[in-house]
Amino acid sequence: MNLNLTGKRALVTGSSAGLGKETAKLLAAEGAAVVVHGRDKDRAEGVAQEIREAGGTAGAVVGDLADDRAAADVARAATADGPVDILVNNAGFYRDLSWAEATPDEWRDTYNVNVVSAVRMIQHLVPAMRERGWGRVVTIGGGLASQPMNTHPQYNATLAARHNLAVSLARELKGTGITSNVVSPGVILVEATKDLVTSIGSARGWGRTWDEIQPNAVQALLPNDQERFGEPEEIAAAVAYLCSDYAQYISGATIRVDGGLIRSAF
Repeated sequence: MNLNLTGKRALVTGSSAGLGKETAKLLAAEGAAVVVHGRDKDRAEGVAQEIREAGGTAGAVVGDLADDRAAADVARAATADGPVDILVNNAGFYRDLSWAEATPDEWRDTYNVNVVSAVRMIQHLVPAMRERGWGRVVTIGGGLASQPMNTHPQYNATLAARHNLAVSLARELKGTGITSNVVSPGVILVEATKDLVTSIGSARGWGRTWDEIQPNAVQALLPNDQERFGEPEEIAAAVAYLCSDYAQYISGATIRVDGGLIRSAF
């Protein structure tokens, strides 16, 4: 399927690794000019170079979106070679903390990085989309937004806020030609996930090799209908679809890409 993204320009925040990297690569493969964003110049430039070597168009911008001034600089740099038509709010972080460990300062920092940073980029880039009458905003959420765990409560809450802001934005953009949607991943097998699961696998009796650990980890951590971890490319594909003209009639929606982990009919 041709997603008709040629001529569009996309900024994917937090795209120097993981889900963001795969999303940037796929959007570029579908014809979009991609702006890779990160906080490490070498990693961001490396992803952009990888895209260019594959025949795509990409540049890189660096900056901390948790800071007002730095976020404004990122927006200016991202639009230096043309307006941004697609904003993928992917950047975020979490620390695995208990309720006792998650201090008010930790809550404030996590909310600023995971929620307010997305708001900054929306406010910088969406007004120009309004003027052109076309745009896409895709926010990466997660199942913990609706079914939170007892751990890392500060992170769970920010996912719920990301889902909420995306739907509110969709209502705000009624009739403008811009859509706002959420892609909600399950547990995705990026390098950090594999390292974490492997490190705790033997202690929990899941096995010694990855082939032994993986099925037991799935059953223990994320029992889903596909009986596996998700792949970054599967998240990227959902984002790319929502960025296309085929998804013009989808707005304020959440697409769950979690193998059936979240068991809800609605």
